[in-house]
Amino acid sequence: MRRRLSGSPLVHLPGVVLLLAVAGCSSTDTAAVPVPSPPPQEAKLCQALHRQLPKTLSGLDRRDTDPDSELTADWGDAAIVLRCGVPRPANMSDPNALAVEADGVNWMVEQRDSGPRFTTTYRKTYVQVTMSTKFSHDTTPLADLAAPVKKTVPSSL
Repeated sequence: MRRRLSGSPLVHLPGVVLLLAVAGCSSTDTAAVPVPSPPPQEAKLCQALHRQLPKTLSGLDRRDTDPDSELTADWGDAAIVLRCGVPRPANMSDPNALAVEADGVNWMVEQRDSGPRFTTTYRKTYVQVTMSTKFSHDTTPLADLAAPVKKTVPSSL
């Protein structure tokens, strides 16, 4: 047995359209970023790095992360995400792992469908940078992050 709602269904349509439009246009000022759990000494290095990070990176404005943390940073609504104090990546031991050097900082490269991921090598804590596919062939953001990394995260060599 079918039940019929009273009134015309089209009467409620403008309210539904308005609700969907507001939901679609609303944006948050934060990006969800998993926060690493480094040992206290590494966390101190990450906090120092956080204070040195640029307000813009590759033309993208820095935004807050959710949850707010001194171990994470976001530029361009997760186009570039930095996490400091991450665990050592498993493929770091692979002698065939890809690596790049950007202004004196070495990074291990992991190619992923969602975009490249870079993790520092030879540093007292691991700094990981993930980028959207827009940056698949662009390491300019790494060069822009090199000075803050060198200044705050000492070499392990």
